[in-house]
Amino acid sequence: MLIPSDLLKGKKILLGVTGSIAVYKSLELVRLFVKAGAEVKVVMSEASKKFVTPLSFETLTSKQVLDDSNESWVNDHNHIKSGEWADLMVIAPATANTIAKLANAIADNILLQCALAYPGVKILAPSANTNMMNHPITQANLKMLGIANYEIVATQTKELACKTTGDGAMAEPLDIFYKAAKELSKDEFWQDRRVIVTGGGTIEKIDDVRYLSNFSSGKMASSLATALYCKGADVNLIATRFEANLPKEMHKIDVQDTAEMMEYLVDSIRIAKKGKLSKATLVRDEHIHIIQKKPYLFMAAAVSDYIPTFTQNGKLKKEMLGDAWELSLKKNKDILASINKEGITTVGFKAEMDAIHAIDNASKMLEAKKVDAVCLNVLQDSSSFGSDTNKIEFITSDTIKSIPHADKLSVAFGILEHAKSL
Repeated sequence: MLIPSDLLKGKKILLGVTGSIAVYKSLELVRLFVKAGAEVKVVMSEASKKFVTPLSFETLTSKQVLDDSNESWVNDHNHIKSGEWADLMVIAPATANTIAKLANAIADNILLQCALAYPGVKILAPSANTNMMNHPITQANLKMLGIANYEIVATQTKELACKTTGDGAMAEPLDIFYKAAKELSKDEFWQDRRVIVTGGGTIEKIDDVRYLSNFSSGKMASSLATALYCKGADVNLIATRFEANLPKEMHKIDVQDTAEMMEYLVDSIRIAKKGKLSKATLVRDEHIHIIQKKPYLFMAAAVSDYIPTFTQNGKLKKEMLGDAWELSLKKNKDILASINKEGITTVGFKAEMDAIHAIDNASKMLEAKKVDAVCLNVLQDSSSFGSDTNKIEFITSDTIKSIPHADKLSVAFGILEHAKSL
């Protein structure tokens, strides 16, 4: 998935790195932040400089690294002003030693001083040997930080630098990047709102080795789900195909055919309407009122119009089929038209190749399928499927708004802005 160059435009990130071999991954994390438009300043512990030189970070950020040897009080190059400058602080990697000191408000180096002085949310990506990570005191320290304005990015299980395999490796840079992007991009409208996204072309089984499907790649649905994740939504992506490297925390359900998609979708809508997590609080007259945010459904899946009348077990042999094979098909169930959409805002998707009648056909879909909006994508030919860019007409009963041609994640953010008015 292409990450827009303006995703974090204008955002300022203070990145702390400590003395772990995983610090080399922080160079990639910096590259992701900078590529997405953010300004990054790095603060290094003395131990971290044994693994990576300050020059490496300065080359990527175009900013002087802050460390114990160069703090200045005649300008902004100090632990107070650096924190005031930043919109977010990230510490990646964070060693067990650093975690212990943070949990006890110890500030005996410049990085710890920055963390203690920074009042906002801090994202922490631990990195340590499995035994060190699983030690009860380390776990207690992480719990303490979890209630002290720290967001913890879970470690992963793999072969560690100490040649043992276990939990303790720092999360991948992209996972840390998405966690930071979510913190910096949160939108009150979408935050904690339950949203369902469907995507990909359904796969309708003919026999055990053949199926009917279409060219839909699922990329638009993956981009929509990622945009919703960054906005803070409680998003559930139900799809037959997924983009690589989606946010690890995102809830995903892998389905195949129409029946399976329908089953999980109906169940997800039922859960979304309960809204246990999709709540906002309104304080009025000194009383707290719970407001459940109305859930949304973005139906971007390309559901097969026709499916095999009979599904065969095993593999149909060509010797048995002969020189000509007439495959019997029947009309498939229309998921979007048939589901109960009461209590959920619904946005349908429509792909058209007839540019002259595309708007008219999409407008008719509003009434025919009882949806609140339609995202129209006018395709040139089959080569339009699977591309990394898109252009959408966002159509409601009284408006048509164009979302210009761009990478699909940027288009997804545009769709969400229009969808807020439904």
